[in-house]
Formats: sequence, structure tokens, C-alpha cells
Amino acid sequence: MSVSSLRRLAVSAAVIAAASGGAVYLSPSVASSDRAGGGPVLDSLKRTLGDPSASVPSRSAQESALIKATSSNPLDVLVIGGGATGSGVALDAATRGLRVGLVEREDFSSGTSSRSTKLIHGGVRYLEKAVFNLDYGQLKLVFHALEERKQLIENAPHLCHALPCMTPCFDWFEVVYYWMGLKMYDLVAGPRLLHLSRYYSAQESAELFPTLARKGKDKSLRGTVVYYDGQMNDSRLNVGLACTAALAGAAVLNHAEVVSLITDDDTKRIVGARVRNNLTGKEFESYARVVVNAAGPFCDSIRKMVDEDTKPMICPSSGVHIVLPDYYSPEGMGLIVPKTKDGRVVFMLPWLGRTVAGTTDSNTSITPLPEPHEDEIQFILDAISDYLNIKVRRTDVLSAWSGIRPLAMDPTAKSTESISRDHVVFEEHPGLVTITGGKWTTYRSMAEDAVNAAIKSGKLSPTNGCVTQKLQLLGSHGWEPSSFTALAQQYVRMKKTYGGKVVPGAMDTAAAKHLSHAYGSMAERVAIIAQEEGLGKRLAHGHPFLEAEVAYCARHEYCESAVDFIARRCRIAFLDTDAAARALQRVVEILASEHKWDKSREKQEMQKAKEFLQTFKSSKNAQFHDGKHN
Repeated sequence: MSVSSLRRLAVSAAVIAAASGGAVYLSPSVASSDRAGGGPVLDSLKRTLGDPSASVPSRSAQESALIKATSSNPLDVLVIGGGATGSGVALDAATRGLRVGLVEREDFSSGTSSRSTKLIHGGVRYLEKAVFNLDYGQLKLVFHALEERKQLIENAPHLCHALPCMTPCFDWFEVVYYWMGLKMYDLVAGPRLLHLSRYYSAQESAELFPTLARKGKDKSLRGTVVYYDGQMNDSRLNVGLACTAALAGAAVLNHAEVVSLITDDDTKRIVGARVRNNLTGKEFESYARVVVNAAGPFCDSIRKMVDEDTKPMICPSSGVHIVLPDYYSPEGMGLIVPKTKDGRVVFMLPWLGRTVAGTTDSNTSITPLPEPHEDEIQFILDAISDYLNIKVRRTDVLSAWSGIRPLAMDPTAKSTESISRDHVVFEEHPGLVTITGGKWTTYRSMAEDAVNAAIKSGKLSPTNGCVTQKLQLLGSHGWEPSSFTALAQQYVRMKKTYGGKVVPGAMDTAAAKHLSHAYGSMAERVAIIAQEEGLGKRLAHGHPFLEAEVAYCARHEYCESAVDFIARRCRIAFLDTDAAARALQRVVEILASEHKWDKSREKQEMQKAKEFLQTFKSSKNAQFHDGKHN
């Protein structure tokens, strides 16, 4: 770290302070959202979302709505892809009074959206680039990300929260550099600030983060700077988006794969898609004025359905994360090292009672079930061991997964320098709007941009403008951080013993907190199932997940397979692969009862789930030899 770097930081702080004094906090798209109003569609939706007995339409009703979208009576928008972006597009379009359908090949959040870092970034790295490159464009990205971060946390408070992140400093230049940089971050955040950053001495830091190393290889810890970003339960947030869209009137269908696009013979415009229900094998056609391709890393395969020779626009990057026991990090404090010895970012964050650490950023191929390589897992273990005073062991890895980041290259650009972590929206073929790239934090504004493009493409007539900026998701209405206490006080967990008896058990604090944070204001419905249907037993020892959740998710969250539950409705596959394997038999039994499966289907579900869990490289199902961290 040089004196010139600090000098530039100080000058930039003055410039940003001047800029932040004006009305630059809102990007144009956010400002337009604020003015959009709502109308009867939004009023009706808010009443529905506030109703604790609200239920999404059945799967068969959703499929029927898609089939009824004929060439003479098409949908306004058909979305391909049920990740964060696709589900966000469906919700945005439906709340503008448009007729909307969404199809997803696997499950909501089954791809990249469930395999994220779990952070809601305010764009602190964009700020560093803005300062050192004197780039106002990067600064605007920071403003935008901070605004979206604030709205995301407010719109789903049960699933999102502020998380303090500690940055260790091993010389005084680092202390001053990071302190000044993060104070600038506070300044830029303005009214969107979560909490003020601050410096802690080495002694204070050790008390806050007991496993943090006081000595590096040749330096001693001088202190830490703590700042705040957001954290989320990503796949449950995605499922919440899809269910909210369904309540808003969108026909959303998971396990429904687009096998081809329909082109009008005369105009050559894309007018719909041929879809296969992957649960039944049945195929049908669904017509729409505009098709939105939000298939994430797989968006090129949709584009190739129109033109096999189309130029790829996805540059896939692999991000590997590992999960470690809770004692690696204290509850409520993360550790982020912006630059390790080889220049990469590494972090350790408390998440759902465990510690998630990562990440890598390397080229990869596009596959439905990416697997982490052993050298990537060892790299993460090696990187975090430099900053911890405990032995870091490969045998402590409870789960490890890989996600594919769909880094986007604008196909209209003339050079590969346009590869970006920002999003790209374009209409390459009439009637097909593609959106890709971007990040979880800005999914809402990405969806807004895509819907705006779809309205323009199809000359659609929405009843109002975008209203999603202030729209709380299903489970958010009336939820408070203390809501779990009502569950603990008012409900018991009725559990079936091995002998067939049903005995009462306490709705303990861990179970009550888990239900409250996972389901928000809908948690009471899960508690009622646990109490009245004898489904109050835990699915796996040491985890708060209850049998009642399987039944609830099958009835109210489009949970259609064992993997849907263990990976996306509850997060046990991501938190502890071996515990997920132990819970599997009971999960399948309950789903079989809910969906009327035969023995053949039960066996098939067990096999698929076991194969899925093999891609999560916990210490027990990994192949590693003579590793440094064995």
C-alpha cells in the first residue's frame, strides 16, 4: 500500500462527498419506479400477501393457464427460467397488470441462484475501481447497488439481514487505507447505510472473532475494520419471488422445459414456446406476445433454438464455496480479505448456523450439475488458514458446491472487453428478449429493465409502471424479528415415535427461529402442521428442519421432488450433505404421501437425490489424498 494510494483516496473522498450532497442517490430507473403508482392489481396483491391463509394456485391450474395461452389468446409475456432474474421478471410483469407465464426446466433457483455467496453486495469493490480509475460509471454502479441492497432487505426482512464483515489489517497502511475506503462507502451509502463502519484494535478484534490469527507469517495484526453488507437465504428468497408472482397472477411452472420456440411463418417473430412437463412427459404449446429468455448460464441454448450459428454471449465462471462447522466463525460476524497473497478475495461468513467460505473464480464449462474440483476446495482451505489460529481440516468440510456465474458479453459489442458482471438486455430476434449477467443484489432492477424491453418489443399495454421497489414478498407482511416467540409459546411439536405413538415435544427456540426466518408470517401454518398432523420431528439430528416443512412445501411452494426440498426449500444439502442423506428417506416418504407417489417413483426419487448429493463434495464423499488440510 503506497502513500500515493492514500492521497488519491483522500482526494476521491472529497469529490464523492460533493457528489453525494446532491440528488444522485436514485438512478433513473429507481426514480421512475417510485412514481409508478400501483392501481387495483397492486392493491389486490397486497391484500392477498397480507392474508395468512393465502395459497398459491395448484400446479395443474398453472399448467392449464399456460396451455390456454393460444395463438388467438396469447400471454403478454412468457418467461423462460425460474432463477432470481426470471422470477423477478414474472413478478414485475404481473404487477404491471400483464398476463404472464413462466417455465423452468428444473426447479426455482435450481441453478446459479441457489449457489451464490449469500451476500447482498453494496458494491464496495466498484467503489475502489471508481476511486483509482476516477470512473464515474463505476460510482453510479455503487449508488445503484446500495439502493437495491436496501430495498431487498426491506422487501424480505425474514430472509435478509445486515451482516458485519471484518477486514483484518496487518500493517498501519492497511488500517488507514481500509478505514478511509470504508468510510467513503458509508458516505456514498447516505440514507441507504445499514450501519457505520468502524476500526477495532487487535485485542478488540480477537474478542469479536476468537479464531482470527493475531500473527501473520511475518506481520502482527494491527486491528480490523468492520463494515456492513447484507446476507440472505438465496433459494428461499427465489422461491418466495416465484410464489409471490403466482399470487400476483403469473402462471409459474417448474419442471417444465422449453424444447423449441414457435416462430410466426409470416413475420418471423418469436410467438411462444413448445414446453415439456418433465414430471409427466406431456408436451404443450404456450403462446405469448413476447418471450423473455432468463435462462442464466443456459441462455445461449435458448438463443440457438432460433439460430444454431448464433454467437455465444456467456463466458461461464465457476464459483466454489465450502461449508464448515459453526466454530470457524462467530455468530453474527463475517471475515472478508479483499486481497490475499495471490490477489484474490476470500471470505468466511456465518450462515444458517454454519460457516460458509469461498470463493474461486475460474473458467468452466456449462453443465446442469457443476461439481467443485478438489484443488479448488484445497485453495479455499489454504487461503482461510492464513488468517485463522485453528487447524483447518479437509475433514471439517460439511458440504462443498460449485455455481456457474453467467458473465455476459454483449453480442452487439465489437470486442471481448465488454465481458461484464453487469447485466445485458437485448432483443436479437423479434419477440425474444434476452437478459443475462448481473448479480443477485440487482435482480429487481434487472427484471425491470427486461420488462421495459418486453413492453417495447410487444407494444404491450401495462396498467401501471413498475411497482416492485416497495413490494414486500410473501411472508414479509407483519413479520418481526421477535415473531418466533409466538411460535415457541403457542405451539408444540407432536412427534411420532418408532413404536407409532404420538408424543408432544417443545417448539424450542432453535426450531421456532428457523421457521420464522424461513417462512416469515407463513411460519404459523408450518407449526400447525407440526402440531396437528404429528409431523413435529426433526429431519436430521443437529438441524432445526422439521417434517412438517416437507408437507407445507409440497402443498404451498411447488415442491415436486426430494431434491427440490433438501436443496431449495430447506438448505440441508448445502449445510451438511451427510445430514441431508440421513434425512432423505423421511423426506421421500412425506412427499410420496402428499403427491400420491407409487413405490417406483419413491425409489427413483431416492436415487436422483443420492446422485445430486454426490456432487456436493463433503469430506465423506470426496476423493482426496495427501492434502495439506487432511
